[in-house]
Amino acid sequence: MNQNLAIGADIGGSHISCAAVDLSSGKVLKETFSGRPVDNQAHASKIIHEWSEALKEVLEKVKIGEVRGIGFAMPGPFDYVNGISYIKGVAKYENLYGFNIGDAIHSSLETSANFGIRFMNDASSFAVGEAWGGKAKKAGRSMSITLGTGFGSAFISNRIPVVDGPDVPRLGCVYHLPFNGKIADESFSTRWFASSYKNATGKEISGVRELAEIAKTDVRAQELFTEYGSNMGTFLAPWLNRFKAEVLVIGGNISNAYDLFGDVFEEQLKREKCICSVELSDLKEDAALLGSAYLFDDNFWRNVQHALPLM
Repeated sequence: MNQNLAIGADIGGSHISCAAVDLSSGKVLKETFSGRPVDNQAHASKIIHEWSEALKEVLEKVKIGEVRGIGFAMPGPFDYVNGISYIKGVAKYENLYGFNIGDAIHSSLETSANFGIRFMNDASSFAVGEAWGGKAKKAGRSMSITLGTGFGSAFISNRIPVVDGPDVPRLGCVYHLPFNGKIADESFSTRWFASSYKNATGKEISGVRELAEIAKTDVRAQELFTEYGSNMGTFLAPWLNRFKAEVLVIGGNISNAYDLFGDVFEEQLKREKCICSVELSDLKEDAALLGSAYLFDDNFWRNVQHALPLM
């Protein structure tokens, strides 16, 4: 039987999404999709149970003999080689600290020892998915970012994440780099919008979607989106130029408000002499599913293994 399928699993801050992916065509099999909310404060056994139940729903819709394994798009800190979580201090999944996720999933699903379970950083998975089947498909060198509760990023060369060397920052991502007295993760995530709006008006917002609605009539909200776009252009341009990225792909929930900051962002890139094209992700959540499943493409797996310990 041909093993032509792999399951991609995207582990979000409070949910799991998973589906089978056809490795020959690079397509997510939508009819196999499964997703569910997950209590990220629950005991480790409860979290593993919820993940496993979602994965079982996918496995019930395919022939197990055709599945090479499960690839996880996981947030860090995480040992992507050995499958061990080191998340702490971020109010999510802390009860998984030191837990071997691969062993736990094997045990929960009762899969054979030769059934593959592999892991890759979630932002890298998104970027690989875009390079395999998305807006970066035709680019040899690309950068992808996810804008939301955090500021995810990855640099890609010929579908492989670049995590070290002179062309990229330490760890091959930018969230930890300084900007305006903070780190980039504080400056380009939902937290920046919420804190900036509260400091300016004394009012709290639930998220960027609410702020985008307010921006139709609220001048201060409009100004925040303009400031955000300008700042992000200033911050990213040097790295896009240094890496010689041909395209920047943008995903994440904040990208839904791109019409409020996109023009300013792209104008600032041009001022910084960055000629990289900018694209919004069409794949969205599917990008991480594709990227994580792609861990079971033999050629990709051979070439990406050196990068996993550095993610």
